[in-house]
Amino acid sequence: MASYHHHHRHQDSSKSIRDQDKVRSVALSAQTHSQPADAAVSVSVGQQMVRATTAAILTLSSLIAYVVINSVARAVNPSAFIWYEEDQDERRWISSSPSWLDRKACRWFGLCGTAHFRLVRPRFGHRKAVAAAGQGSNEDFSAWRAAQFNDSAHPEAAWDEAERSRREIPDYVFQYAPLVHLFSDEQFWPSDIAEHLYHITPMLNYTPVQSYWDHPTLHDLDQLNQWQDGHNVFLTSNDNVEHRPSWMEGDKNIPDDPDSDLEKSWPDWDARVDGPIPNDTPGDRAQWYDSAHALREGDNLDGGDNDAEWSPERLGYLRPEDLQHDEGLRDELRKRFGGEPIHVETTGGRSNAPAILLVMDKGNGIVDAFWFFFYSFNLGNVVLNVRFGNHVGDWEHCLVRFHNGRPKALFFSAHSAGEAYSYEAVEKIGQRPVIYSALGTHAMYATPGVHAYILPWGLLHDQTNRGPLWDPLLNVHTYTYDFPSDMLRASTVSPSAPIEWFYFNGHWGDKFYPLGDERQYRFAGQYHYVNGPLGPRFKHLNRHKVCQQSDDSPCVIKNYIGEQARPRRWASAGVDNPTEHPRN
Repeated sequence: MASYHHHHRHQDSSKSIRDQDKVRSVALSAQTHSQPADAAVSVSVGQQMVRATTAAILTLSSLIAYVVINSVARAVNPSAFIWYEEDQDERRWISSSPSWLDRKACRWFGLCGTAHFRLVRPRFGHRKAVAAAGQGSNEDFSAWRAAQFNDSAHPEAAWDEAERSRREIPDYVFQYAPLVHLFSDEQFWPSDIAEHLYHITPMLNYTPVQSYWDHPTLHDLDQLNQWQDGHNVFLTSNDNVEHRPSWMEGDKNIPDDPDSDLEKSWPDWDARVDGPIPNDTPGDRAQWYDSAHALREGDNLDGGDNDAEWSPERLGYLRPEDLQHDEGLRDELRKRFGGEPIHVETTGGRSNAPAILLVMDKGNGIVDAFWFFFYSFNLGNVVLNVRFGNHVGDWEHCLVRFHNGRPKALFFSAHSAGEAYSYEAVEKIGQRPVIYSALGTHAMYATPGVHAYILPWGLLHDQTNRGPLWDPLLNVHTYTYDFPSDMLRASTVSPSAPIEWFYFNGHWGDKFYPLGDERQYRFAGQYHYVNGPLGPRFKHLNRHKVCQQSDDSPCVIKNYIGEQARPRRWASAGVDNPTEHPRN
């Protein structure tokens, strides 16, 4: 029995020793196999660290190189970075920010005022419960305005026959006056330029030149030219525009809805041009297309040097290849209405905001009728839910060109560009052409719908629809203008209309806000708030062709309208240039 127990303990001891040896062997084997894996992991981590360090160095080096190159380029040739009028004040504008980080981010990376950035809301601004003190009462404004329009003097009594003839506007100008469809959900409606002056303080850049309560008027606005010839004078709002002052939104100026007979007016709406446009021949167009080189009636178009001068391209016709590739053509070729159903039960209504009609006789039977429309605020467009291009004051215009009393072509302004159309191509009510005013920007188009411009994929676009129909004939100041003598005259239709406002050389709105202003920011060179515009005198009134760009540039006159027609941008021809005088 003792032997048995001794033998059993010996077996257990031997087994235990074997188990321990096996464990040590397995551990040694595992350690031996883990050494290459650990080494691989260590190498992998090291490579990642090297790559990360290299990427960080390259990124930092690129940023430093960009900053250095950008700084040197701006120092060597600063004019190359002036793309807009506002860029001329770049250094002082950036310095206005109290934040060192903001100034550096703006100067180096073009990210300016990021702390002021805010996404677009359904309605611009936020109206305060109590009206701002600067707005004044309606009674005060009414009395102030009435003093400016006193018809008791009857100035026409002093006109001789020659002077009266210089002030007469042909009847056909009124017969073919345009109608304007405002956008149905517009926030900033037409404005009265007299009321606009009641709510501003003239400033030389950012410094007031008149008392807050000393309102300029339409009769003395040109006196502001005594400060730097008016070029740096800005009619600055007394109210914060983001508080939505009522005078700026202009709800009271929404056109009335007059009674009308839908059945009677319907045939005038639903018309088309089928086939060639009547009388639109090269010989006819050569008589009015370019007022500086108009072919006189009876002259021969063919032969000699005229073949090159009066080629179809030189007369503003689209080339066949342009027609094939123009995306706005499609099924809308020569349609008047862009394919949208018409459900309108009114003709034009009256707005309390007067339009401005300015008529110029350019010789050889050519008469240009400029229709100007003013708004106290321009709401900029939205790109990726960020708004750019707001400004106080907004002048838009339509030009109707006549030859021997017949309308031939129209130009619709849109931002810094626009489109020209033959009279027969555009939508009409009766004989009167119809314009569509875009939401917020008030750019003018020939059709309702969405109008993309400048940026691809429709990132930047205007919207138009058949909102309230405005008849400017029902409330208008009418003038004749002689460009060589720079003489504006009140017409026989409105002989007491003031003229001094026309000669103001400055801006009809605020100077673009400093970077330190919480309302301002700039991304990719685009400002949230820009300068207010110049007045009608600087809209290239003496243009030879109907288009607003340089007279040396082509001016295509479309014989159709399409929903996707895009306004073109062009280099400035002195238009909206504060240093240009119209007589130059």
